[in-house]
Amino acid sequence: MKIASSSISFDKRLLQGDLTQLEWLQLCASSLALDGVVFDARHFPRTDDEYLAQLKKTATDLGLTVAAVAADALLEPEGSLWIEIAVRLGAPIVIARAPRAADTPEAWNELVATLRQSASAAKRANVVIALRDDPETICANAADLKRVAKDVDSSWLRFGLDLAKLPPGQSAATLPSRTVIACLSVDSAESAESADDERIPRLLRDLRSFRAFLVIEAIDAALTEQGLADLIDRIRGQSLTVMG
Repeated sequence: MKIASSSISFDKRLLQGDLTQLEWLQLCASSLALDGVVFDARHFPRTDDEYLAQLKKTATDLGLTVAAVAADALLEPEGSLWIEIAVRLGAPIVIARAPRAADTPEAWNELVATLRQSASAAKRANVVIALRDDPETICANAADLKRVAKDVDSSWLRFGLDLAKLPPGQSAATLPSRTVIACLSVDSAESAESADDERIPRLLRDLRSFRAFLVIEAIDAALTEQGLADLIDRIRGQSLTVMG
C-alpha cells in the first residue's frame, strides 16, 4: 500500500493563495514524505499545457506519483476536460462523486447515461474513473456503487471508497474488487490524534493485500500541518510493522 495526500487537505491555504500547488508538492515530498498526491479540481489556478507540464515535471523531480485527479465536475457538461487534464498530468485515475441525492427515479437513469458517456471518453484516453461513495449523493455506499457499475457495464468505471465511512463493524478487507483507490477522510484533529490505538493497525491489517494508494483527506481548519504529518508517520510506521 502506498500513501498519498489530496490537495483538499490544504484547501483553505490553496484557495486563499497562501500556498501554491508547486509549494504543496514540495511540502508533500519533504515534511510529509509521501509516495503520491491527488490534485483536486478546486485548486488549479490555470489549466494550460505549460502550467500542467510544470506540475507534472515538479512531481516527477520530487519522486511523487500523481495518483489521481479529483473532479466531481467530470459528470457535468464539458466534464471530459478533467480526463484531458489527468492525461496531461500523468494521472491514471479521475475520482468523482455522483450528483446529490434526489427522490426522482429519473436521477438514477441520468447518472447511468452520464457515466456511460464518461466511461467511453475515459477508455479513449486510457484513464480510469473511480466513483466515490458519499452519503449525500445518489451513490451513498458500496452497494450503490456496485449497482451503478452493473448498470453502466464498463471496465473503465471503478471505485474510490472512503474508509472512514465504512459501516460499523465492516472490515476494509471486504472492499469491492473494483476499488482502485481508497480514501481516509479526517474530519477533525480529534479523530486523527485521539483515535483509539487499534484503529490504524486494524485498518492496515485489513489492507494487507491492497496494492493501490491510500489517500489522506484532512480539513485545514481541523488538522494542522504537523498533525497531518504525525498521522502519516503513524500510518507509515504501523504499516511497516503490520506488513512485516
